[in-house]
Amino acid sequence: MRRRETAGGARVPTLIVHGGAGADPADGRDEVRAGMRSAVAAGWRVLGDGGRAVDAVEAAVRALEDHPRFNAGRGAVLTATGTVELDASIMEGDRLRCGAVGAVSGMANAITLARRVMDDGRHVLIVGDGALQFARAAGMPECDPASLVTERQRGRWLDRERTAGAAGTASAAGTVGAVALDRHGTMAAATSTGGIFGKLPGRVGDSALIGSGTYADSTLGGVSCTGDGEAIIRVALARRALDYLKEADDATYAAQVAVDLLVEEGQGQGGLILLDWRGRAGYAHSTPLMPVGLMSPALPEPRLEF
Repeated sequence: MRRRETAGGARVPTLIVHGGAGADPADGRDEVRAGMRSAVAAGWRVLGDGGRAVDAVEAAVRALEDHPRFNAGRGAVLTATGTVELDASIMEGDRLRCGAVGAVSGMANAITLARRVMDDGRHVLIVGDGALQFARAAGMPECDPASLVTERQRGRWLDRERTAGAAGTASAAGTVGAVALDRHGTMAAATSTGGIFGKLPGRVGDSALIGSGTYADSTLGGVSCTGDGEAIIRVALARRALDYLKEADDATYAAQVAVDLLVEEGQGQGGLILLDWRGRAGYAHSTPLMPVGLMSPALPEPRLEF
């Protein structure tokens, strides 16, 4: 079991959540703030009552998948053909257990499907129709794929079609994720996304890849990334951030150096959230906006920073 012991015994539980790196919206900031607050509250209901870190990050990410303002679950961006395909991953840092899904349709909560893959234990990553077949075998409820398409995202897609495939307006928020440390010293991280607006069907980004979009090791810390998926994959951003943390023992510094790496070597933009093994939080981003929410016993209520 990969867990550090401390003289004081139980750890102080800590939760950090992000709502995606991207453009600063011209409107809807209050809606984003409300969604972030609900996600932190959902995760903290688990963690604050002594629950497990992996349950807390799943709960926080599910809340953002269910919110139409974020690029995950309901509200995800559309592919080039106007459909929703979701990626997600989750990792528990004691035994490095992890699960992930990619290019999934017809599932409202990709993070819970990724959790089922992790708990099943036979595989780490399942994609496309195979992931949907796995979900059916596990008895998970499906949804009408059209129910995940919001009017906002449909409008963006139609604008793109009218402009012959131009990129269109930037998304106000992207990939969502959470990292938690529980009182037992277990670290967990989770990430979920609809991917890149106008992507080719079947494209899988960093959010489904352990070590790129998500990583947790209870002896080091946990990370969830957001931004240009191909760039994040090129530099294996999540794992690299923990390498920087190990060297510097400073969560904020590690997050910033990792984002600098993303920009300079990965040639992309984005951000990440990070907790070290003591529960100290850090985050950084190169984009105009990355909503972040924090909660620990020292805080009277969730702290939102954006």
